[in-house]
Amino acid sequence: MTLKGLECLRKAEVLVYDRLVNPRYLKEVPESCLLIFAGKASSNHTLPQEEINRILLEQAKGGKVVVRLKGGDPYVFGRGGEEGEVLNAHGIPFEVVPGVTSAIGGLAYAGIPITHRNCASSFHVITAHLKNGSRELEWDSLAKLNGTLVFLMGAKSIHEISQGLMKAGKAGATPVAFVHQASTPNQHVDVTTLEEMVKVPAISPVLIVIGDVVNLREKLNFFEEKPLFGKNVAVTRARKQNSSFANQLAELGAHVIEVPTIKVMPRSDQQPLKTEIQKLDTYQYVIFTSINTVEIFFKVLSQLGKDSRHLASNRVVAIGKQTAASLIKHGIKADLVPEVATLEGMVDLLKPLVREADHLLLPKAKVARTVLTDHLPGTLTEVELYETQLDDSSKEVILDHLNGDGLDYLTFSSSSTVLNFIRLVGKESLSQLEQTKIFSLGPITSATIKEAGLALYEETREPLMAAMLESLVQDVKKEEVAPHAT
Repeated sequence: MTLKGLECLRKAEVLVYDRLVNPRYLKEVPESCLLIFAGKASSNHTLPQEEINRILLEQAKGGKVVVRLKGGDPYVFGRGGEEGEVLNAHGIPFEVVPGVTSAIGGLAYAGIPITHRNCASSFHVITAHLKNGSRELEWDSLAKLNGTLVFLMGAKSIHEISQGLMKAGKAGATPVAFVHQASTPNQHVDVTTLEEMVKVPAISPVLIVIGDVVNLREKLNFFEEKPLFGKNVAVTRARKQNSSFANQLAELGAHVIEVPTIKVMPRSDQQPLKTEIQKLDTYQYVIFTSINTVEIFFKVLSQLGKDSRHLASNRVVAIGKQTAASLIKHGIKADLVPEVATLEGMVDLLKPLVREADHLLLPKAKVARTVLTDHLPGTLTEVELYETQLDDSSKEVILDHLNGDGLDYLTFSSSSTVLNFIRLVGKESLSQLEQTKIFSLGPITSATIKEAGLALYEETREPLMAAMLESLVQDVKKEEVAPHAT
């Protein structure tokens, strides 16, 4: 995705998108954006081209900012030119944002450069899916080219490509690669020859690459060497907290299944918090036990026309490094952070410090453990800022994975994510997790996993998402070493 393309997505009021579009792009549009799926699979168009043209015209005439999102480049066998002609004929102004065609980008992710000074000084991109199948490709001309040949939409034309080029004089030993699902965690590449390519199953969509550049894959295959390549990893944190961890997993090659099991619902009436903020100077301690409490607290503080200076007389306590990092974004460096990021760790830290005469403010979730209330001296005032509810928006996604390819890893960051995951998929589906490695972020979450009857595989060395990421990478490395162990 180009920066210009991303800008367009973020301004879109209507998005018309194809089957091969990366689903992560759909998260970039405004919540109010109308999403229209155009389909466009080989010989199976969810919407015929005429209907797509009609939708583009109808939405644009309605004064909407319409984005037509295609895979690759709209003018490289994407029918973008046809759609532009229709818009022009009806007086609709439009702009074309060039993209990266799969013929170049997809090959790069497969470790195959489309040109190389030692073996290919030109490249030729050919569609094997001709309109109405009415004419043959010029095999004699193609066979004489010394550059790289890339065939798009050629899954049903493998025999014709092989025979057409060899009959025209192309050597049967010429290297060929089939690239499936390029640049995704499901990428798969088959390397063969022009003569043998008819024996390789090609499932649409596929990139067919012919030429000596294929031999460079052994040296340039960076993507499939990523530490988590091809691993299905489910992330169960709340949607707003998912993105950073999910992006880090994707950078390492994982297929990330985002299954936010909880959604944070702030109280519609935050008057109790406003009241306590107004008398904040009467408190010796303000205790934050999650990022959610930090974000809601400072939003309400801002609504009252105040900022971080209002906490000047308080000792600010954060349950862990991530909550402390959230405070820093609001200009506050936590005075106290326990070594162990649990409520019990906070008690161990605060109990020797807090006096009976001290007053402590605890912004919290509606349902929370009472460890601080039960064990700390002083007067503790609790203010409910939000409640968590089951987020079932990804139910079908996770069930499809459990009933299909399964999960390699399932990550839990809190007890609520465990309990809500079970509610989401149903106890009857838990048997599908027998081969899944379950990772936990801390002892409390681990205990909930075990109480639920699930098999805990590993608890991270410290309750941080960075530690979770490290644990996953180390486990894959152990898998790679294990078969060679004696």
